[in-house]
Amino acid sequence: MYVISVAAELVDMHPQTLRLYERKGLIRPGRSSGKTRLYSERDIDHLREIRRLTQELGVNLAGVEEVMRLQHELDDLQGEFEAEIERLEGELRGQAQALPEGGARTDPKDRPVYVISIAAELVDMHPQTLRLYERKQLIRPGRSSGKTRLYSERDIEHLREIRRLTQELGVNLAGVEEIMRLRHELDGARSHLEGNVRRLQDDLSERMTRLRTLPPASSESASDGPQDPDEDDAPDGRP
Repeated sequence: MYVISVAAELVDMHPQTLRLYERKGLIRPGRSSGKTRLYSERDIDHLREIRRLTQELGVNLAGVEEVMRLQHELDDLQGEFEAEIERLEGELRGQAQALPEGGARTDPKDRPVYVISIAAELVDMHPQTLRLYERKQLIRPGRSSGKTRLYSERDIEHLREIRRLTQELGVNLAGVEEIMRLRHELDGARSHLEGNVRRLQDDLSERMTRLRTLPPASSESASDGPQDPDEDDAPDGRP
């Protein structure tokens, strides 16, 4: 919708800044047939988010790159699964009955298995650090019936990612919070959308199985009525 001069004015940035962000892959404007950059409303939202991260939260450019990469991944995932769900629903369109809910399936990576001392050893952190990250909601360990913290494989992955962001990229805690919030959102969206697609696929498979197991020639028998007892004697099998 917007050429670069209008987009820059909308987000209170210099056009050259928008070109820099594009080179770094932080935004992905479209192009007209004449190769003019055209920015969408989503691009404008992303630019405002970049400004918030850098100016309000003091996140460095490496942290911003991580945030925007995850945001783009989330956008792409949403589009990909919506297209898949639309395709499957198209095959089921016209059928009035509701889709079966089915039972929820838990990803094995989300199964809580490690107590805090083991989890801390696996990621080379102090247990107190893990407690701090939980208070900041950077990780969300499960609890046993006795309220003991239990960390999953996904929690371990998240803790290793936090260490990479802070130690290798120098991202401050505010930036890490934004990145991990998006990671949790991405994981939740992926699980939800995959569940919807799987539910539709199961429903479609069940319907196809029912169609294959219908009694043979039942409709023909019902519509043709009684047959001549001698018709089976016809040489070519026809009445």
